[in-house]
Amino acid sequence: MKLTAISLLLAALVSPAIHAADKELNLYSARHYQTDEALYANFTKQTGIKINRIEAKEDELLERIKNEGIHSPADVFLTVDAARLAKADELGLFASVKSKVLEARIPAHLRTNDWFAFSTRARTLIYNKSTVKPEDLRNYEDLAGPKFKDQVCSRSGSHPYNLSLLSSLIAHHGEQKAEAWARAVFANFARPAKGGDTDQIKAVAAGECGVAISNTYYLVRLMRSDKPEDRAIAEKVGVIWPNQQSQGVHINISGGGMLKTAPNKEAAVKFLEYLASDEAQIYFADGNNETPVVPTVKTNNTALNALGKYKADALPIGTLAKNATLAQKIYDRVGWR
Repeated sequence: MKLTAISLLLAALVSPAIHAADKELNLYSARHYQTDEALYANFTKQTGIKINRIEAKEDELLERIKNEGIHSPADVFLTVDAARLAKADELGLFASVKSKVLEARIPAHLRTNDWFAFSTRARTLIYNKSTVKPEDLRNYEDLAGPKFKDQVCSRSGSHPYNLSLLSSLIAHHGEQKAEAWARAVFANFARPAKGGDTDQIKAVAAGECGVAISNTYYLVRLMRSDKPEDRAIAEKVGVIWPNQQSQGVHINISGGGMLKTAPNKEAAVKFLEYLASDEAQIYFADGNNETPVVPTVKTNNTALNALGKYKADALPIGTLAKNATLAQKIYDRVGWR
């Protein structure tokens, strides 16, 4: 009886601590979108698990996790682009996650053993409707041709979005051809690489360049804007889905994974599975103009849907990650900085 009483007492003391741990999640996120607030709130509403969130740039968060070491409170790390997720993976920060839900809902090429894509953004070509003929712009390779001399605008080659694009070209064509492409595109620049994707779209609309490389959700933002001047910019440009007769348009991702030192592992897996749910997938599309990774999900974003369907590159995201360092070296060699 005494042993039983002691056992019950210990259970009573330990149980609340376990229960408390299961009811919170420490999220380190480099996603900087205000629209994600509702996403997190809905998770808490459904599960009762409180999200303690720290937002910062990915390099700052990775440095923080490294410095915290085995005592890091972080359960899940979220960021955008395969190159950034690969950086965390190279540091050995992610834990392998076994989840039938994630395996069933997320296509194999959009996940690894350690991290998962939860939304995609096509890295497409934006052109000026008044100065560029769509038939001259079918593939990424066309940007390197003589027709687009002094016509191309782009952000820095060191940005993860462009690193992933070149990583895909390395995978499809090899290092030599990928470098020749980067060198020729750089030679066709209308101006030095600068700004973000929205700046490139505005430059195309203004006639500063004829074509630019951009993620789709930046254009959809302008299309859905409450500002007439933003919608006017969107109306002046067109979208090309490149390489539809070959590998398909390159896909950027937003994703994340559970950290090895996560103190709330059960909550972490629940959160990752929630991000693959219909509700969360629709929210990525409607809230931030991203495309769901779950192929059966139908979205309500009319502006995003208006861009039309396209063939997406099915290159595994792990392959993109492996080529990122080489892609940076190529951009540096050709001067695309």
